[in-house]
Amino acid sequence: MVTRRTDPQAGIEALGAWARDPAAARRAVLAPAVRHTLELFAEEYPGGAVELRVPPYAAVQAIAGTRHTRGTPPAVVETDATTWLALVTGAMSWDEARAAGAVTASGERSDLSELLPLPGPRRAARTAREEGTA
Repeated sequence: MVTRRTDPQAGIEALGAWARDPAAARRAVLAPAVRHTLELFAEEYPGGAVELRVPPYAAVQAIAGTRHTRGTPPAVVETDATTWLALVTGAMSWDEARAAGAVTASGERSDLSELLPLPGPRRAARTAREEGTA
C-alpha cells in the first residue's frame, strides 16, 4: 500500500495548473503534481518490481514482481517532471518519450506503454485545459 505524502487536492490543483500552461510550470506546481501522480501510479499498480524516478521530486516502487530492498533495483524508469506529467495525462505516448530520449527504462517490466496514461490524471488535465480556454 502506498503511503500518501501529498495532499490529493493540492496534487489535482497542481496538475491542473501544469495542464493549462506546461511551459510556465515551476517547482511549486511540478513538485505536488509529480508526487501526486506517482502516488496514483503506485496505487494503481502496486508492487516493488520497478522503481519510477522523477528527480528531484520523487520516486516510487510499483508493479508486481520481485521487490528489492537494497542497492540498484532490477528495473528502473527515470524521466523529468514535464515528460512524466505528459505521460500520465496522455499528452505524450510512451513510444514518443522513448524515441525523444526523454525517458530511460531498464530491466524487466520497465515498459510502461500499456499502463499509461492514467485515467484520473488524463481527465483532470483535459478538464483543466477546457476550463482554461473557456
